[in-house]
Amino acid sequence: MAEGGSDEFSGRLGLIFATIGAAIGTGNIWRFPRMVGANGGGSFLVPWLIFLFLWSVPLIIAEFALGKRSRTGTVGTFRIFAGKRFAWMGLWTAWISTAIGFYYAVVTGWCINYFQTAIRGGLGSEVDTVEVWNSFLQNPMEVVFFQAIAVAITMLAIWKGAKAIEKVNVGLMISLFILLFAALFLAFVMDLEDGSLDGFVYMFSIQPEYLAQPETWINGLSQSAWSCSAGMGMAITYSVYMRKDEDTTLNAATMCLANNSISIIAGLTVMMAVFAVVDDPLAAVSGGSSAITFLVLPEVFAQAPGGPVVQLAMVTMFFLALSFAALTSMISTVELCVRNFVDHGIERPQAVGFTSLAIFFFGLPSAATWILVDDSTGVAFPQFLEVQDHIWGYGLMFSGLFIAYSIWKYGWNRYRAWQEENDISGFSLREYLDNGVSSFRDDFINTGDNDWWIGKWWDYIMYLGFPLMFSVLILSYFADMLANVDNPWDPTNANGISIILLFWGITAGLFIGLNRFIIINRIVPTSGNPWPLALLSGNFTLEPRPLYRNVPEGAEVPIDTLPGGEDPFIVEVGEDLPETFVDDYGETRPHTGSIIEAEIGYSYDQV
Repeated sequence: MAEGGSDEFSGRLGLIFATIGAAIGTGNIWRFPRMVGANGGGSFLVPWLIFLFLWSVPLIIAEFALGKRSRTGTVGTFRIFAGKRFAWMGLWTAWISTAIGFYYAVVTGWCINYFQTAIRGGLGSEVDTVEVWNSFLQNPMEVVFFQAIAVAITMLAIWKGAKAIEKVNVGLMISLFILLFAALFLAFVMDLEDGSLDGFVYMFSIQPEYLAQPETWINGLSQSAWSCSAGMGMAITYSVYMRKDEDTTLNAATMCLANNSISIIAGLTVMMAVFAVVDDPLAAVSGGSSAITFLVLPEVFAQAPGGPVVQLAMVTMFFLALSFAALTSMISTVELCVRNFVDHGIERPQAVGFTSLAIFFFGLPSAATWILVDDSTGVAFPQFLEVQDHIWGYGLMFSGLFIAYSIWKYGWNRYRAWQEENDISGFSLREYLDNGVSSFRDDFINTGDNDWWIGKWWDYIMYLGFPLMFSVLILSYFADMLANVDNPWDPTNANGISIILLFWGITAGLFIGLNRFIIINRIVPTSGNPWPLALLSGNFTLEPRPLYRNVPEGAEVPIDTLPGGEDPFIVEVGEDLPETFVDDYGETRPHTGSIIEAEIGYSYDQV
C-alpha cells in the first residue's frame, strides 16, 4: 500500500468483475450440473432460483454494507459492528475461507493440469480417463507441482492490491465467458445431432414429483448458499475497496445473477454434451464431482462432432474455463486473509508472501496424503482432501449466521438507544420493528447511493428467514450422516459427525480464547523473555491492537454509533495512533505503536 493512501477499485466494473470472479468457481461448472442431474433437471432450478433471492442476494447485500462502512476485512468488521468481544467471529470467517483454500489450491492445480494435458492431446478418444486420473493423483510430485503453480498465479495476482486484482479478474472473467459460450455452442450442436435436444429439454423440464421431495429443496438451498459465496466474507473484503458512491444493492444483485447465469451456461454445456453421447446420461451426470469432471466429460468431449480438431477445442476450452473459474475463487480466498493482516499493520508484500506459503504448505497433505482407490470402481480419490471439505465446508454456514448476528445486535442497540432518547421503558414489538429491526437497512443499505431501495422484506429474511434456513441446512446435513454413515459418532470415522464437532469446537474455543490476547490486544513482555515465554510466565501486559481502516478519499463516514466504533485505536490509514491507553488497572500507559510512529515518522502499516 502506498504511503498515506488507501486502496480502491477504479470503478463499478472492476468491483463487479472481482466479486463475480470470487463467486464463480469450480462448483458452478462441476457441482451444479451434478445437482441438476440428480434432482430432476428443471425441478431443481425452481428452489435454486427461489433461494437465490431468499439467501444469496440478501446476505451479499449485508456483506457489502458491512464492509463499505467498516472499511476493514472480516476481523475488523466484526470488531466494529459486533464489538470487541466478538472479533473472533471475523477470525472464524477468515479461517474457514483460508482452510478451504488449503485444499482448493490443490483442486485448482488439478484443473490446470487437465488443461495442459488436454491441449497436448492427452485426453483424446483413445485415452483411458481412469488411468489418466489415477496416474496423476497417485503421483504426489506432479500434484504438488500444479498446486504450486496455482498458488504462484494467485500470489502474483494480488501482490499489488485492488487495482491488480481488478485487472486480473476482468481478464479472467471475460475469457471465461467466451470459453463457456463457445463450449455451449459445440454442446448444442452435439445435442442437436439426433434431433431431440434431450439434454436441453431435461435441463428445463419441471417434474412435479421432485418438487414434492424435501431433498430437492435442501439441495437447491445448499447450491445457492455455496455458489455465490454468500456468508464467506468475500463481499466484505472486496467492499473495502469500493468507491464512496458505489451501490451495494445493485452490485449484490448483479453479482448473484451473473453467478447463476454462468451456472446455467455450464450446466447446459455439460447436460447437452452428456445426453448426446452417453447411453445412461443421468447416471453419468449424477456421479461424484471428480467423476463427472475428470472421468466422464473428457470421454464425452472426445465424441464431439467435427473430428479431432473440434474435439480438442471442446475439451481444452472446458478445462481452461474451469481453471479460470478456480483461479478467480483462489484470488478472493487469499485476498480475504491478506486483507486482515494488512488491517493490523502488516505490509502487503509480507502478508501476501506469508499467506501464500501457508496456503501451499498446509495444502500439501490434501495433495499427497491418504490417496486411496475405490475397490468397486478402481478410481483413485483423495481421502484427506475430502475429509477437509467434510469438516470445513459447512463451517461457512456459521459465518453467515455471525453476519446475521451483527445485524441483529445493531438493531437491538439502536432500539435501546431510541428508548433512552425518548425516555421509554419496557419492550414493545411494534416499536422494536420500527426503530430497531429496520435500523441496519436504513443506516447502511438505503443510504442514497443505491439505485434499488430495499424494503422490509429484507428485514424479515435476515431476522426470521435466515435462522430458519440455517437450521434446515445444518440439521439436514447431520440427519443425512446419521442415516447414511456407519458409526457416525465414532471420532475416528473420517465421514462422521464427531470429527466435525471436534474440529469446530477446538477452533471456536481457540479463537474465543485468543480474542482478548491476540485479536483485539497484543502481548507486550515486561521482561526480557520473548512473548510466548512471557505469556506462560505471566510477565506481560496487554495493549490495544491498532486496526487501520482503508477509507478512500471522500468516503469518510462515522462509525461511532457502532458497538466497537468508539475504540480510539481504530483509525484510518494515515492517521496517528493515540499516544497512550488506559490498561486493565486504570493506569495510563504509552502505546508502543505510537512510539514507533514517532521514531520513524509515519505509520508502520503504510509502507
